Amino acid sequence: MSKVTGKRDVYLDDRPWEEALEEYMAYLEQKGALNPGPPEVVAVEEARGRVTAAPVYARVSSPHYHAAAMDGYAVKAALTFGASETAPKRLAVGSEAIMVDTGDPLPEGYDAVIMVEDVHFVSPEVLEITQPVYPWQHVRPIGEDIVATEMIVPANHRVRPVDIGGLLAGGVTEISVHPRPRVAILPTGTELVEPGRELRPGDIIDYNSRMLAGLVSEWGGDPVRKKITADDFEALRQSLLEALQESDVVLINAGSSAGSEDYTAEVIRSLGRVLVHGVATRPGKPVILGEVDGRPVIGVPGYPVSAYLCADLFVKPIIYKKLGSVPPARRKIEATVSRKLVSSLGVEEFVRVKLGQVGDKIIATPISRGAGIIMSLIRADGIVRVPRLSEGYGAGQAVPVELLRPLEEIKETTVIIGSHDIALDVLANYLRRLYPQASLSSAHVGSLAGLNALKRGEAHCAGTHLLDEETGEYNVSYIQRLLPGRGVVLVNLVYREQGLIVAKGNPKGIRGLEDLARPDVTFVNRQRGAGTRVLLDYHLKQLGISPDQINGYEREEYTHMAVAAAVAGGVDAGLGIRAAAVALGLDFIPLAEERYDLCIPREYWDTPYIQRLLTVMDLPEFRKEVQALGGYDLRDCGKVMWEQK
Repeated sequence: MSKVTGKRDVYLDDRPWEEALEEYMAYLEQKGALNPGPPEVVAVEEARGRVTAAPVYARVSSPHYHAAAMDGYAVKAALTFGASETAPKRLAVGSEAIMVDTGDPLPEGYDAVIMVEDVHFVSPEVLEITQPVYPWQHVRPIGEDIVATEMIVPANHRVRPVDIGGLLAGGVTEISVHPRPRVAILPTGTELVEPGRELRPGDIIDYNSRMLAGLVSEWGGDPVRKKITADDFEALRQSLLEALQESDVVLINAGSSAGSEDYTAEVIRSLGRVLVHGVATRPGKPVILGEVDGRPVIGVPGYPVSAYLCADLFVKPIIYKKLGSVPPARRKIEATVSRKLVSSLGVEEFVRVKLGQVGDKIIATPISRGAGIIMSLIRADGIVRVPRLSEGYGAGQAVPVELLRPLEEIKETTVIIGSHDIALDVLANYLRRLYPQASLSSAHVGSLAGLNALKRGEAHCAGTHLLDEETGEYNVSYIQRLLPGRGVVLVNLVYREQGLIVAKGNPKGIRGLEDLARPDVTFVNRQRGAGTRVLLDYHLKQLGISPDQINGYEREEYTHMAVAAAVAGGVDAGLGIRAAAVALGLDFIPLAEERYDLCIPREYWDTPYIQRLLTVMDLPEFRKEVQALGGYDLRDCGKVMWEQK
């Protein structure tokens, strides 16, 4: 039976996350909850990534004998003194000069090696040298690398492959290491289902616990994912008690907010103590930092981006501390924000961004900022932190970025800013397959915003499909107006069908744009500046329909797939491409064929950023895959449609 309380636990804390973490870590330190567990002994060969619990000393020297460093002849150096071109020395082979190979032990009493190429044989029994050798020349003496009793690695050292080599060379076969902290992960929620199950409305796949387990493992912990617990106070309390018996840290995923079925804070408080409930971050505000029986218990928010961020900020330091280590700092660079980034005062916002180098600048383009958008983490190259006392950054402003991907990869990224098309995803895939070092960053901000990004020098090219209402021509007049005198090349990617995306079976009987004015029809639009929005407004004007007559004209989405998803979610219609409708099993009412081009500044035409794209666009398999999406014609794919010099 679930416990029902009369008062909801609305989290009120709004503290800076650094302050909350510092207090939490100090409290856990006092409780002894951050001390590493009893050391365990592991074989050196299996120790990569483990952290030493004590310093490790060499048991033997390396090398443990005087060894020849070259192929040649072992000699007593004193016998070679005085040798020269004019007064060569002769040595008897077998008594005064003994043949050795690299790595061979030196015969007793010998202290140098003459390289084989420096000797001349007078006879098979006598060799001649024309220069002396000094003592220990071309010899690896005992302990040259490692001396017995020398410390090879200190305590609290994360073992690397080179360390394994050094430990074995020093005669060490086993070492004492800190145990991996066992981290129990409790997924909670009546709506959760295991991956692979048939989904019903309201079901949510439990992928968060797998993501958290992967992070824990990456940081050096030992994740233990527990079974899903329903939203029930007593059930969650029992699950927590069981987890505490077998783990060092417990993560309760979801139930940390203030809903009627959010029991995490109440359960932790009933068994121990809640120190923090809520921090001033976005996403990740409703995190819970608690302790039960001397163990950290953390309530991790349910949205995936919030869960990732809270784990990174609060769980990672605990795991590293229990391993006697500190988290490595991410590399930071300075980048230019490609569009205005507005944030609320009072919270520190962690904005995911795509990165690419355009000219001498690294361009940062914000990705979807919703806490539930796990794809924003997959696509992200870095994170921009907007401070609590800032309202954001202006377009073109320089900002610090924490890298999630190596800078070398980012510098090989082709940056496309502008209109969205699904063919760009296919293009990115084939680009990566053909050129593994390269990638494509596609920011969906609309055709006009893409051309303006070119104007500011923030992209290698822009996707555009802007219809000139007077001429019926695509893109040219807009480029001439927005990029006057700029050398650009306009290359076609695809022709595509634009039309109305409607629900399967078209239950509202929608036949064309004129039906959007019906009071019983809801609509979802594209954002201002999008070529699709321009096309819509052009046809509405021809039909004499005012935007005010359309229910949903002001509702905006940034991609064709987002429009299709909105229709699949219950909106009656949206304007988009056939491929988006096909992808989600929706019906499609054709309106027009339009030309989708890439506008490329002339200065980038001969660079790998563009030439790689042109090579991919010429691949038969690329064209075949795009055509299979539906509604595409690639008759001019890769063709130069117009050039401004």
